[in-house]
Amino acid sequence: MELLELREELDRIDEQIVNLYEERMDICSKVADYKIETGKKVLDKSREEEKLRKVRSLARNEFNAHGVQELFEQIMSMSRKLQYNKLAEQGAHGKLPFIGVDKLDTQKARVVFQGAEGAYSQMAMMKYFGDDVNCFHVDTFRDAMGAIEEGSADYAVLPIENSTAGIVNEIYDLLVEYENYIVGEQIIKIEHCLMGLPGTKFDEIRTVYSHPQSLMQSARYLNVHDNWRQISMQNNAFAARKVSEDKDRSQAAIASEQAAKIYGLDILERCVNHSETNSTRFIIITNQKIFLKDATKVSLCLEVPHESGSLYHMLSHIIYNNLNMTKIESRPIEGRNWEYRFFIDFEGNLADSAVKNALRGLREEARNMKILGNY
Repeated sequence: MELLELREELDRIDEQIVNLYEERMDICSKVADYKIETGKKVLDKSREEEKLRKVRSLARNEFNAHGVQELFEQIMSMSRKLQYNKLAEQGAHGKLPFIGVDKLDTQKARVVFQGAEGAYSQMAMMKYFGDDVNCFHVDTFRDAMGAIEEGSADYAVLPIENSTAGIVNEIYDLLVEYENYIVGEQIIKIEHCLMGLPGTKFDEIRTVYSHPQSLMQSARYLNVHDNWRQISMQNNAFAARKVSEDKDRSQAAIASEQAAKIYGLDILERCVNHSETNSTRFIIITNQKIFLKDATKVSLCLEVPHESGSLYHMLSHIIYNNLNMTKIESRPIEGRNWEYRFFIDFEGNLADSAVKNALRGLREEARNMKILGNY
């Protein structure tokens, strides 16, 4: 009976809390109206910090003070979201500098990929743009990003993630550095082959060349041949080309079957990567701020204040607007030890009101935010 009485008392208090919360939100709604009329920003950081100090001081002990602060952080977060909603109802989403298009202009497009003939990037490009695509290749990812920024190419095809080896760190960093944007993606199944000069025998091999991720993906196979020296190359196709040009039967490469055909090499072993489901996701990049009207994924990056709970508050905008976050990655921020930039993917289209509302909240409260693309 004593427990039941205590629970009834809690129910009574909770009812008061709900009533007070709704009363507070009614006042917050009027604050939003005022801010809309006067053009004031929703987030007033100094006011919120002052408020948190005050409510903490009202608590009887440190444990309660910590709980009160967390409670009011949530209450003020909901207040901001109410204000963002009201701004959206007034049509004040904030203009996004992206133009929706029905389809990409690929008819006369010039496309760049990193690597050499026979690279997986070339296979992804041909699958996305067709076999007759007007294309050229460069040595590095940076060269590819520079080519579309300066206009010598309309699109670039670059690997961003492998299902077993993880993300390609350099691509994430370059997406921040360059004013280029993702407009599409293409997934390619990866089937690595060990290849060498025609007539090469296994006992002749002393060195294997390939991209570091390909070497990692083939680690179980290579560990059986522990007398083989492994040397990293910028691209699998570069490795195949080197073996072909050096004409040294002690050398082998791990690359695609297509690379073996192009460079006249014999396939010594197929499927040396240990995962049968190994796939790489490639992104299609352009220097235009455009998105397909039927796009379903938004990618962005942001920096958050280096303080407790800051990432949680950023992600709450995605949760509150009922958007499904599909990925989050972090990369160190150069020159700021132990601070990170976050890369986030979520489902949606830049024309959706929920997406606009989430982006407005993120832009207002993040230290820096960049929309990387909608595709």
